[in-house]
Amino acid sequence: MNRCNLRLTPFLLTLAASAALAQTDQGSQAVQATSSTEAVKPSVRQFPAKAVRGEMVVLAPPVISIDGKRERLSVGARIRDANNHFTLSTPLLNKPVLVNYVRDNTGLVHEVWILNPEEAKEKRPGGTATLFNFTTDSASKAPADNGKTPYDQLPAYKR
Repeated sequence: MNRCNLRLTPFLLTLAASAALAQTDQGSQAVQATSSTEAVKPSVRQFPAKAVRGEMVVLAPPVISIDGKRERLSVGARIRDANNHFTLSTPLLNKPVLVNYVRDNTGLVHEVWILNPEEAKEKRPGGTATLFNFTTDSASKAPADNGKTPYDQLPAYKR
């Protein structure tokens, strides 16, 4: 059974050729536009307010190191390079890069932006803040037992 419609084949070839020709014309116009400017400055992206700065090294994906502390990338983590294109973590193995990053609600690193030189000049807080605090005031006031106190004389815990 022949499934190819021979009447559509010349039309599809003509359509593909015209699309390719249009792309090459746009590409040459873009090259002419960029060559007319002397120096193209990298643009500065707008980062979320909760984004934090740090130096990231990919150790073994999804394990990373941020400022010397071991962290993990979340499932579906997005890494953008200096040109704002998505990139994988594997090309960044053992390469320290300056980044802004955002954590998800479980504490894993979810979004990462590799900074270009213009963005690196901007001031942003580092990631030295702790996420969780497990100490309480009652820990220092807890009743103590030396192990030799009889059961009926043990201190009672307040309920």
